[in-house]
Amino acid sequence: MTVAAPVVAAVLPADVDDPRRPSGGNVYDRRVLAGWDGVHEIAAAGSWPHPSTADRAALAASLGSLPDGAAVLLDGLVAGGVPEVVVAEAARLRLVVLVHLPLADETGADPALAERERTVLRAAAAVVATSAWSARRLAERHGLTDVPVVTPGADPAPPAPGSGGGALLCVGSVTPTKGHDLLVGALAEVASPSWTCRLVGPLDRAPGHVSLVRRALDGHGLADRVRLEGPLTGAALDEAYASADLLVLPSRAEAFGMVVLEALARGIPVLATDVGGVREALGTAASGEVPGLLVTPDAREIAVGLRRWLDDAALRARLRRLAHERRETVPGWETPSAALAAILAQVRP
Repeated sequence: MTVAAPVVAAVLPADVDDPRRPSGGNVYDRRVLAGWDGVHEIAAAGSWPHPSTADRAALAASLGSLPDGAAVLLDGLVAGGVPEVVVAEAARLRLVVLVHLPLADETGADPALAERERTVLRAAAAVVATSAWSARRLAERHGLTDVPVVTPGADPAPPAPGSGGGALLCVGSVTPTKGHDLLVGALAEVASPSWTCRLVGPLDRAPGHVSLVRRALDGHGLADRVRLEGPLTGAALDEAYASADLLVLPSRAEAFGMVVLEALARGIPVLATDVGGVREALGTAASGEVPGLLVTPDAREIAVGLRRWLDDAALRARLRRLAHERRETVPGWETPSAALAAILAQVRP
């Protein structure tokens, strides 16, 4: 069921629906907006947060065409890097910026983005974070306090049947932030012959890093056991989850880790690096136990976790049981959609 839109417009990256470039941020934006009626979407073309002059001008024109007092939800990836566009409209429009990961926390990001983002967020009528970790990070980086948190949901899905435990799945764009190089280094240290690994995610966001990962796979002799598949969506992504025994998330930074929720919605245990909001996404089962393994973002530590999973049948059974318990408490998308609507309804210029 949809509700009347609490916003007049929503500013989203133009690739929000591109099946070749899925991302957690895009999924969050699209699924939250699906719960509202009557939103005017502004698709911001460009390479954000570093748009061209023309893309910056197009965004300025789109905002400038909105009526005075209009409520506008802006994805932080678009808004955070262009204070010269956003701040100019802050007194006229009710601007609400949705922050997934602070811009300067992306691995290899331009440090100057921190100051640009700070200027935008301090001018906005409201800032919303998608995890408690992100809210704390915004307080540390930008001095913002009392930032409301609206965490993601996940679509209901049938339990994954699982197999012998060796079907590993990693879902995420192949970039330095997501740590695929760490995972490949870890897999090279796991002698067990029983595992295979599927790397699912866009390959065009960091071509240099993709080349590094391919070279590492070839150098370690893993190319026949690790499939670099590119992006999957819809039924193909559902199939990848259904055939998985363990989700592996080797990120160096992560605002929340939506793929963790997507795995848990299917009762799939998780091995993840304990960074950002991942522990928050993983949560606990009814017993208070964690439905997965958390390690530091280091290849050797990830390898230790993988060996524990592969070598200990009792551990696998326990984590599967906990993941199935956690599955019962994973929220649907109607929960964050309603929560964000309530925040937006109260915003004033």
